[in-house]
Amino acid sequence: MENFYAYMDRMKFIKRWQLMRSVRDENIMEHSQSVAMLTHALCLIENQVYGGAVNAEKAVLYAIYHEVSEVMTGDLPTPVKYFNNSIHGEYEKLELLAVDKIANTLPEELRGALRPYLCADKQSEEYRYMKAADKLSAYLKCLEELRSGNEEFKKAEKTIKDSLSRLSMRAVDYFFEHFIPAFSLTLDELEGL
Repeated sequence: MENFYAYMDRMKFIKRWQLMRSVRDENIMEHSQSVAMLTHALCLIENQVYGGAVNAEKAVLYAIYHEVSEVMTGDLPTPVKYFNNSIHGEYEKLELLAVDKIANTLPEELRGALRPYLCADKQSEEYRYMKAADKLSAYLKCLEELRSGNEEFKKAEKTIKDSLSRLSMRAVDYFFEHFIPAFSLTLDELEGL
């Protein structure tokens, strides 16, 4: 019996932002979808606006599967994960073991085609765009919480915004200039009512 897609379906049960009070809970399945959409947007901007050549399909597949290990490990909060290099290094090893175990639940004839997206090439341009989209998704979550009056996300919003700025990626800058302002609008304002 192959369990891979049943494991993937369990992503909806893994809660993000566990150490923070949230107005609305977020799970890693919806986060992965958000990251995939934002990855596609950043690649589209880079390729269409700036004449880049980022492989959007590869980047989006990295995004879809970037949290796969958390089906087994759970979402380790960032302050814990990055508390020190020793903890971070050991957690990375644990994540690789979890990905390997889950990948091995695929039929052998599919495993080779999917494994490269489960174990992303961290040196690739596509991975860089996916990681930027991952941060952008977290930033949008902070904006959502702040709009709802939840000051718990105030410091996270500033930290993530600064982190995105330090990436010095023109596609991210373009997204901020053209799309971020609309995230503060109500539905009526979006529709021009």
